[in-house]
Amino acid sequence: MHCDPRFSRVREVFEQHFADGEELGAAFAVYLDGELVVDLWGGVADRHTGRPWRQDTPAFAYSCTKAITATLLLQLAERGLVDVGAPVAEVWPEFAAEGKAAITVAQLLTHEAGLPVVEEPVPVEEFGDHPAIAARLAGQRPLWEPGSAHGYHALTYGFLVGEVVRRVTGKSVGELVAAEIAGPLGLDLWIGAPDPVIARAARITGGDRRAPAEAGAGPAPATAEDSAVTAKARADGAGADEKRADGAGKEDAFARMARDARDPGSLMNRALGNPGMQRLKGGANHPVILRAGWPGAGVVTTAGALAGFYRSLIAGEILRPETLADAVRARVSGPDRVLHVDSSFGLGYMRPSMTFFVPSRTAFGHTGLGGFLGLADPGHGLAVGYVMNRMADTVSGSLRAYRLTEAVYRSL
Repeated sequence: MHCDPRFSRVREVFEQHFADGEELGAAFAVYLDGELVVDLWGGVADRHTGRPWRQDTPAFAYSCTKAITATLLLQLAERGLVDVGAPVAEVWPEFAAEGKAAITVAQLLTHEAGLPVVEEPVPVEEFGDHPAIAARLAGQRPLWEPGSAHGYHALTYGFLVGEVVRRVTGKSVGELVAAEIAGPLGLDLWIGAPDPVIARAARITGGDRRAPAEAGAGPAPATAEDSAVTAKARADGAGADEKRADGAGKEDAFARMARDARDPGSLMNRALGNPGMQRLKGGANHPVILRAGWPGAGVVTTAGALAGFYRSLIAGEILRPETLADAVRARVSGPDRVLHVDSSFGLGYMRPSMTFFVPSRTAFGHTGLGGFLGLADPGHGLAVGYVMNRMADTVSGSLRAYRLTEAVYRSL
């Protein structure tokens, strides 16, 4: 393990999580101005066998995938292969059905399309057939007027954006990420893992079975019971304007989200639960899921590679600086139609909000269900990756990633 002496506090927090029983196995990596200053790992990758977590142990990081998929699409836009401001139907004509002709590619990236749910149950046989799932979405009518609101497209985001990628390139997101990002940069990062990677991947241990932790993938919103500690974290990361927010309204949002987490028929659980990973033994640990490479929730990666992706992103090695600057500009902010609490998105990247509470307003990235985090902060020259295998007991994802990231900022 490596930890620059300036970041000794980060190591202390990392070790305290194990001492307190919050972690089973985990890894945390940080780049500062392109230099790897923190590279920590520990615990066990598989609680059944006791297999130790190693530096190169990859983990299924759920929705951390979304930012990588967005980056790939933006690469294609730079090459003139797709126009993010144009209607999706220009490259995917079938998508125009049921009043969707005007939906733009950008609205897929900002969760404004009104298609957060695959309405028909997706059979296990289709889990690896992305075009088939995309075709189901093409035949649906939006749940709200596209562009009038945003709501987290937990799983459908990937099939929608992935189909745009396939229509303009003839290849899957996973194939292109391997060829255009992970391969050239030497990153241990796969959207659709090969069998040798699956064999050494960490095995996820689920949290509260009543929450959507095993249903699909999503960000880490805070539940009502976590609201007090979450509010402090939000205030630290979001500034004085957040501190002045209407407390009663926020509590109402927390209460609605907590209620929806307990309701299998809620929009949130429907968005998180189809295709349903839980239908396979072991859920996200099942080889079918790890191989499937869902572009919204399918990345298998190490902490070092996730941080390395963001290091290369803000260094201008993946996208032009002007492309990235425009992409991370918040396009939508406020109450989320699916999650109820406030969320904020650029073109596929999360921005500071109640679903992405971080210690800096210049940070962007994406969380993954249960507590995973990938983050970049060009204002501070930071890139961060956190992966683990003990899912949080609540929908909140716990504050492990926040505590670690806060320790990083306090060490600057």
